Order: sequence, then structure tokens, then C-alpha cells
Amino acid sequence: LIESGLPVFGICLGQQLIGRALGGRTSRLKFGHHSGNHPVKDLPSGKVLITAQNHNYAVDVESLPAHRIETTHISLNDRTLEGFALCDRPVFCVQFHPEASPGPHDAHGLFDRFLALVTETSGKKEVRNARA
Repeated sequence: LIESGLPVFGICLGQQLIGRALGGRTSRLKFGHHSGNHPVKDLPSGKVLITAQNHNYAVDVESLPAHRIETTHISLNDRTLEGFALCDRPVFCVQFHPEASPGPHDAHGLFDRFLALVTETSGKKEVRNARA
């Protein structure tokens, strides 16, 4: 799916699966992230987002191919990876839950980003077959 050219927005386990698909490792957190008030830094904007989280594992950023990814979000509590994007595909992911409701709404802009990727790629004539 990553190589298909289709837009992908991974959330929570989705980030872990994308990380594993890229050859990355996941590891169990000493203290899981559970609740609706975890501060996460959005690196491109420099803003701090208050996020809802519910996970016990994280992708080890050092295990990902540095030439293919951009780290986009980190936990301000323990510096773990909370989001990354592929540099060469319309794929991005976050470990937290921007869709959580009720919950913080700081990260709702991620859905706008995904919609923009879908709109941008929908006009392209050739999308690689994900099963090829």
C-alpha cells in the first residue's frame, strides 16, 4: 500500500504498521501513554498539541530509514516518536488519536492534511496497483 502512491494516514497501530513495513522496530514503553492530555510537539509548526493517547508501544525512530522519513511529532513527556511522514510518498502517521471524541481537538488539522493529499493525488492518472 505504501508503494501504491495512494494517500495513507496511519493512526496509532497504523503508525506502528507503517513503521514495521519500512523495516522499523517497535518497543514496549516503560509507561504506556493513556489519557486525553499528552503534550506532543508538532515539529514543522513548532506548536504543542494536547493529544489523546492509548498505546503501550512506540516505533523506534532510529530503526526507520532516515532517507525516507521526516519526524513530524514527538512526545514532550518521554521524547518518543509520535508522528512521521514519508518524503517520497503521500503517507503520514501519528501514534496519538486525533479522532478521539470527546477529547482534545488540537490535532484535527491532520484530517485537512489528509484530505489535501487525497485531492492532490485524485487528479493523477497513474496510481500503482497496491497488489502488484
